[in-house]
Amino acid sequence: MEVYKAINAVQAELAKIGISKDRRNTQGSGYNFRGIDDIYNALAPLLADKGLCILPRVLSRESVERVSKQGGALFYITVEAEFDFVSTADGSKHTVKTFGEAMDSGDKATNKAMSAAYKYAAFQAFCIPTEGDNDADGHTHQVASANDDSPAAPAEMDAEVTAQMNAAASVPDLVKIMNGLTADQKRAATAHFNQRMSELKKAA
Repeated sequence: MEVYKAINAVQAELAKIGISKDRRNTQGSGYNFRGIDDIYNALAPLLADKGLCILPRVLSRESVERVSKQGGALFYITVEAEFDFVSTADGSKHTVKTFGEAMDSGDKATNKAMSAAYKYAAFQAFCIPTEGDNDADGHTHQVASANDDSPAAPAEMDAEVTAQMNAAASVPDLVKIMNGLTADQKRAATAHFNQRMSELKKAA
C-alpha cells in the first residue's frame, strides 16, 4: 500500500527540517510550544509533494462550562477525532485516532480542540518530538474552584499532558508519561492519572 510509503517520506523530510518551538506561553510557569500554524506550514508542502492527504472526522464532542477566577464563563471542550491518511497514488489509507482538549472564554474552544487533535495526530504519525507542547493559542486560563456537583475539568493541567494520557495504550505507557512530568505537572495531573490507570487496568 502506497500510504505507508508516503507517510515514511514525510517522516524522512521532517527528520531533516524539524519543527522548532518558536512560540511561548508567558503565563504561569511559561513554556515554549509549536502552534497549529507551525504544523500546517511544515506539513502542507510535504503532503502535496509526497501525495498524502489528511482528512479529519470528528467522532464525538463533550462540553463542560466552568467559571474563571474573574467570574466569566469558560468552555472546556473535548473532541474525539479520527484522521484518514490517504495516498493519492492508490487510495490506500491509514487511520489515526486522537483526542483534542481546549478551554476558551468565547466561541473558539471547539476549533482549538480540533486543532489540538490534528496536531497530536501529526506528531504521532510522523514521530515528531512533543515535549512541552500546548497550543490553545498559547493561553492558560485560570478556573475558579467549583462549589457545585458539576463535572470538574482539569483546570491547571496542560492540554498536552491530558491528550497524552488519554492516548496511552497501556499502564507502562501511562506511567512513563507521568514520570516525565515536572513536580507541578504531576500535582495537576494526579487525578486524571489515577482515572486513566483505573481504566487501563479494567481494559487489560
